[in-house]
Amino acid sequence: MTDSTDNSKPLSSPKTYPCPHCKKLTAWQDNPYKPFCSDRCKLIDLGAWANEEYRVAAEESPFSEDLKY
Repeated sequence: MTDSTDNSKPLSSPKTYPCPHCKKLTAWQDNPYKPFCSDRCKLIDLGAWANEEYRVAAEESPFSEDLKY
């Protein structure tokens, strides 16, 4: 008699996602640079923040002039 209940699961590949900088598919698990694919992409992104290349969209307030010194 054979046992038809096989509890073994097929091995699944690690979850991947695109690197925020270069868009290369990157594994999340065991990645010391996550969410980036490499130290290079991580440092490029850090440099962009330091150079104020990223901006948050905001509307001008009608009272913006009142807040200036």
